[in-house]
Amino acid sequence: MRVLVTGAGGMMGAHLLDRLVDLCHEIVGIDFVPTTDIRELNKKAKYIECDIRDRNKLTNLLNSFKPEIIFHLAAQSYPNVSWERPEYTIETNVLGTVNLFEAVKELKLDPIIINACTSGEYGFVSENEVPVKETKELKPLHPYGVSKVAQELLAYQYFKNFGIKSISFRIFNTTGPKKVNDVCSDFTRQIVMIEKGLQEPIMNVGNLTTRRAITDVRDLNEALIIATEKAIFGETYNLSGEKAYLIKDILEMLKSMTEAKFKVYQNTKLMRTTDEPIIYGDSSKFKKETNWQQKIPIEKTLKDMLDYWRQKL
Repeated sequence: MRVLVTGAGGMMGAHLLDRLVDLCHEIVGIDFVPTTDIRELNKKAKYIECDIRDRNKLTNLLNSFKPEIIFHLAAQSYPNVSWERPEYTIETNVLGTVNLFEAVKELKLDPIIINACTSGEYGFVSENEVPVKETKELKPLHPYGVSKVAQELLAYQYFKNFGIKSISFRIFNTTGPKKVNDVCSDFTRQIVMIEKGLQEPIMNVGNLTTRRAITDVRDLNEALIIATEKAIFGETYNLSGEKAYLIKDILEMLKSMTEAKFKVYQNTKLMRTTDEPIIYGDSSKFKKETNWQQKIPIEKTLKDMLDYWRQKL
């Protein structure tokens, strides 16, 4: 089966290429601003540099490859960056999605499109609202969240009006080896830097009192693959970890996985202007329809991330 992965140079995309190769698909991965080392991408998948804001190049690529499944992961996905560069965020996430769906429509292709969105669409969630369900009102707190609401609604409109088979996912905190710029990757990288004498024995942290439901990227990608066979076109699903972890507890887990000794310093530069106290979703709708289950415990995820940085650094 011919499979296209947009955002193949991101953490999710890089792991997805590996899994798709295992499943013996013919794969093309595209990216423009990769967040991983593209030299590490699976060599059995074809990689092409393509900015999804470039309508002509994207259309030509789809016309030549004619994918049967598209995993649409390409995005500017950092909330803080979305405040610094809101126009770039909207162009990439919204215009890029329009370009993809318009190309599919223009070329009269008939792929299944897995549309990666975010739990950031919900915005502030109180303790009595978790685990949050898909029915909760969407009130995002940053341009990134706004862009993903638009992306999700665009996919729905193209499905309703033109029959383009899309499935959208509000993805909650997901991490794993190759991840950058989340709390688990920041903590694991700093620990390895300290282990190797590349950083003073001081762990710089932000807010340790928030709670996050965390999914291993490999579990997440299994859900996306299962969705192509079992989920319902035009629907939106939460994909969340089953337990919300206190960030302080994640740090304590990591302390038990290293012999490095360090002091913890709360750096004000790492504190977000709007930092949701808890992010935890209800994935029961997706689980009921597909029987997907989270399998990888957070301890293995953290250990694998430490080992990745130990090798990488």
